[in-house]
Amino acid sequence: MIVDILLVLGGLALLVLGGDLLVKGAVNLALRLGITPLVVGLTVVAFGTSAPELLVSLSAALGGSSGIALGNVVGSNIANVLVILGFTALVSVVTTKGHDLRESWAMMMGASVLLIGLAATGRIGMWGGIVLLLALVAVLWRQLSTGRVDDSDEIEGAEPGARGLRIALWLGGGLVALPLGANLLVNGATQIAQDFGISDTVIGLTLVAVGTSLPELAASVAAALKGRADMALGNVVGSNIFNILAILGITSIVTPLPIPPEMLRLDLWVMLATSALLAPFLFKGIALTRPVGGALLAGYAAYVWVLL
Repeated sequence: MIVDILLVLGGLALLVLGGDLLVKGAVNLALRLGITPLVVGLTVVAFGTSAPELLVSLSAALGGSSGIALGNVVGSNIANVLVILGFTALVSVVTTKGHDLRESWAMMMGASVLLIGLAATGRIGMWGGIVLLLALVAVLWRQLSTGRVDDSDEIEGAEPGARGLRIALWLGGGLVALPLGANLLVNGATQIAQDFGISDTVIGLTLVAVGTSLPELAASVAAALKGRADMALGNVVGSNIFNILAILGITSIVTPLPIPPEMLRLDLWVMLATSALLAPFLFKGIALTRPVGGALLAGYAAYVWVLL
């Protein structure tokens, strides 16, 4: 058991390190190649920050643990709203006025409904993956055509003047650390599930999902401490869209994903409900205060209690 826990912790550490290195390398390479900051912010950074979740889902699916692969995405989307926004709101009030995320919220809801529709067939295969990726292309095209990026925000990982050797080392380190970390995390989590007699789906929805969301949680809390708690809201919405369309799209094309029946009964609907929870805050301009943050965290605790 101790070895399995160490594997999970070591895997998470490598995923955090690898994701950071990959983002730095990819962002600075893109900027050196003359790609505009708008495109870099909406594509390179988005893909890079989701690389840990992608590698974990791919590793789990290829290893026969489809429950972890799917649970990682569904659980991460639930945790993004309830845990990340919950903790952030406890640190600092999350304002919603002046940040028009209504269209992005609609895209997130649409992606969630699309996933539920595909899951209802009992299996997401290559054609389902193609549908998800086509929807991703449509989302990216819409964001690029409307120029949705805040010019006042610095691009994550950008370091003007970075030399080619440093960029190569960042990319190389990220490409090595990510698959190794994903393999360690999936192996450790699978063994823990077997030791406790818990399904790999539940482990994916909880331990793996929260673990792969820790970098986003740390970034959101850090932003809140700097007075930019509002950034967490946009990050959560964008991450949830990307998790469904990109991660599950790519994973299901590589290998089919059978849908566990219990996920269709509960977890996918919890994911949809938590996404819908943001509607009154975004459409009415209501701030996420500390009591709201506490309620979100209590909701997540109740969800985990039901699972276990």
